[in-house]
Amino acid sequence: MRLVPVTTIVALAGAAVGVAVLGPVQAAAPTCDVTWTANSWNTGFTADVKITNLGAAVTSWTLAWDFPGNQQVTSAWNATVRQTGAAVTATNVGWNGSLATGASTSFGFQGTYSGGNSAPATFRLNGATCGPEPVPTDASGLPSPSSPSPSAPSPSAPSPSAPSPSVPSSSPPPAGCQTTARCDGFESQAGSVPAGTWAVTSPDCSGAGTAAIDRTVAHTGSTSLRINGAAGYCNHVFARNTDLIGAATGTRYIRYWVRHTTALPAAHVTTVAMADANDGGKDLRFGGQNGALQFNRASDDATLPEQSPAGVALSRPLPVNTWNCVEFKIDGANGTIETWLNGASVPGLLEDGTPTHDIDSQWLNRTWRPALTDLRLGWESYGDGADTLWYDDVAVAATRNGC
Repeated sequence: MRLVPVTTIVALAGAAVGVAVLGPVQAAAPTCDVTWTANSWNTGFTADVKITNLGAAVTSWTLAWDFPGNQQVTSAWNATVRQTGAAVTATNVGWNGSLATGASTSFGFQGTYSGGNSAPATFRLNGATCGPEPVPTDASGLPSPSSPSPSAPSPSAPSPSAPSPSVPSSSPPPAGCQTTARCDGFESQAGSVPAGTWAVTSPDCSGAGTAAIDRTVAHTGSTSLRINGAAGYCNHVFARNTDLIGAATGTRYIRYWVRHTTALPAAHVTTVAMADANDGGKDLRFGGQNGALQFNRASDDATLPEQSPAGVALSRPLPVNTWNCVEFKIDGANGTIETWLNGASVPGLLEDGTPTHDIDSQWLNRTWRPALTDLRLGWESYGDGADTLWYDDVAVAATRNGC
């Protein structure tokens, strides 16, 4: 069975109500627009919330809502989020409090839930209700089949410049394999171990880790790459490919689908490694630490995000027992990185060239202009942690391929 991660997008636009004014009673003008984008997995979720101010300019803001279920906020970025029972408030941080008429800002948070994960019914910006109820959703968070389309959001001005890591990129392109991409879904593999353009490798030392071709689990088609990742330093195993990465040294967008069985551990692990010719052949590594996704530069052990509690909260866990689409852009010209998980940009995995506390200040301690020469999918544990992973539908291109 193919499992698809749930994404719920709700747009709210409307008029303030119940505002007392001196003089004749007048119709209330629209005050705000809220777009709520949730990505759910098992019992956890993240939400990106965009606020557009349609009323008078403000120098600070508080957005309030009530959860319809048992959702609990566990961490947040670009706002101070507090919860009492079902009631939640998000208050601006220092740099994003001022909103001119038509201006927008975004914040996000991570949370837990059980049962349903429906969007809040209404939002209140500085006490004024933003608009009508969103589209009713079923227990999975998807719009109910009989629900009418939501009202179109009011036009809004571009977001003002701010050091926000959570502003998503443009809409992703269609899924599949674009014509200019190099792609591999492992369907041409004839044996039980990776062959052809793929070669099994165990850097440093080998042990219990293995790589195999699996014909029982696949994202599309009937075949995938299975990695049996064992705990302990000497159980490194990868399937290495030099053909997909190509010879170009500019921007590369790398996309793959991955499914795994065990939550990322607290210890550092690597699931994707790419040798960097401009960094002495050392690896650019992508994996996890402290339960969330991270990049690691082997030459100086810099991490993205920084491994502070706030930095880790800006990354994401990798949902288990479901297929996840992972995309990242590595720009060799300016050394920037952007990462998407299931189509949503991950704020803690965005290195935009400007130091951002808890994200990329450590990464930008030196000039880094990568020239990647291979792509390795596998498992490398530096402490505790074992996992079984399946990889499928790999694509490398000069433009974003999408999920």
